[in-house]
Amino acid sequence: MDGDADIAKVGALVADPARARILLALGDGRALPASVLAGEAGVAPSTASVHLAKLVDGGMLNVERHGRHRYFRVAGEPVAALLEALARLSPPAPVRSLRAGTKASAVRFARTCYDHLAGVLGTELMAALLDRALLTGGDGVFARDSAVGDRLAAPGFDLDYRLTERGVAELGEFGIDFAGLRERRRPLIRYCVDWSEQRHHLGGALGAALAERIFERGWVSRARDSRAVRVTDEGRQGLRERFGLELEQLAS
Repeated sequence: MDGDADIAKVGALVADPARARILLALGDGRALPASVLAGEAGVAPSTASVHLAKLVDGGMLNVERHGRHRYFRVAGEPVAALLEALARLSPPAPVRSLRAGTKASAVRFARTCYDHLAGVLGTELMAALLDRALLTGGDGVFARDSAVGDRLAAPGFDLDYRLTERGVAELGEFGIDFAGLRERRRPLIRYCVDWSEQRHHLGGALGAALAERIFERGWVSRARDSRAVRVTDEGRQGLRERFGLELEQLAS
């Protein structure tokens, strides 16, 4: 007979600064090799191997072998959601160099949260879907203290965001395969409370499909050494024409 949830074990895994940096580096859903994660954590490869083994044993990471190399990724959306929730509760890390400040700014502006878009880009995209009546059911604003706001007990489920007929038509025209999405064992629409913007960004199967399509079109690309994503010139034009996003104004 099992007892209550032992959250202390998960807390101990996340509490180590090196392991926390590893988890943040993998929060965008990528699979990265141990050598890269050692650099992200700022520790020796041998030390990183010990940390990675603990995270795998604790159910936080999965490991895949490709030839002689091992690649690690977060063990599913619940782990990514936990990292996002912890980020919302955490104070900002101190910035001690121009490079660190530039990297932090890029992460806050546009990044992936597991497999969907987050940061300024993600929250503004969510707002645009609501403004254009492609989604309905909320205003995209995190309002925990409101009577109809986001309860801490059920983040991502309190507000009933729904796809409209116009949303099906316009997003289908954009290339979203709704028939394929219905076959996935995953809610069509979820939302996350974005830790840096304190607003909602779109998750679930639709959020993942929309991000995938935006990547396919070359509107965004992944940064080489960060979980940030870069909006291309084509992307700025495409996001403006398709969704009405004026990213130049938001970045200034």
